[in-house]
Amino acid sequence: MNAVRRGLGNGLVQACLVVIGLVWMTPLAGLFVSSLRSAQDTAKGGWWTVFSSPGQLSFDNYSALLGNAGITRAFWNTVLISVPATVLVVVLAALAGYAFAWLDFPGREALFLVVVALLVVPVQIGLLPVAKLFGQIGLFGTIPGVVLFHVAYGLPFAVFLLRNYFAEMPKEMLEAARMDGGSEWRIFTRLVLPVGRPAIASLAIFQFLWVWNDMLVALLFADSSSQPLTVQLQSQIRQFGSNVDVLAPGAFVSLVVPVVVFFAFQRHFVQGVMAGSVK
Repeated sequence: MNAVRRGLGNGLVQACLVVIGLVWMTPLAGLFVSSLRSAQDTAKGGWWTVFSSPGQLSFDNYSALLGNAGITRAFWNTVLISVPATVLVVVLAALAGYAFAWLDFPGREALFLVVVALLVVPVQIGLLPVAKLFGQIGLFGTIPGVVLFHVAYGLPFAVFLLRNYFAEMPKEMLEAARMDGGSEWRIFTRLVLPVGRPAIASLAIFQFLWVWNDMLVALLFADSSSQPLTVQLQSQIRQFGSNVDVLAPGAFVSLVVPVVVFFAFQRHFVQGVMAGSVK
């Protein structure tokens, strides 16, 4: 009897998870189908009408998207912003996190308190002062300026996350490596980084998703030649209103890249989230 109840319980949980997954994937599926329909078909009815009229589907919209110079340039701008901003944050946060966790230097605790305090500073507070500073040094309206802003505001959380993760590593493991003659750099690269891979992967996913989907920072710091895909799509809506044949495939491309990145690193992400929950 207990086995039957357990089986029914597991089946119910799995059925609920399937339903939740289908509900979560429905907007993405609808956007993909809409991206394969013409503007005329979209005006006539919803995307679900393709089940009765599959002849609506074609890749003409994606051909038009590739021919749209503004969209394609914005896509590569998004890549040029997201990848360096993610890599720099991960590298700098890993170095700082290890230093705060295991290196003894003057003012370590005070500096870490400053990092923690920066977590509560809203992004909106720094937009205008940093924009003025970037204008004075020639970074305003450029891709390096957008990257630098994302790195600066992504570092406090990244350092806080990795420092706490690295601090949970067994002290005896690092002391044994030092006794064997390992330098701090060798311990960091050969021991700490492999052990901390789940947390680093989780941080990389968070940072990449935040930068890729950002529009607020890019609206202020990027000009027409350096604006990312989110800003370009927003400007397309404002200028043309109903050009769904370009907006739908552009929005799908903008959405599917983070989804692919998330599922590619899903295993490491789950390990990083669960790290420290079980001793």
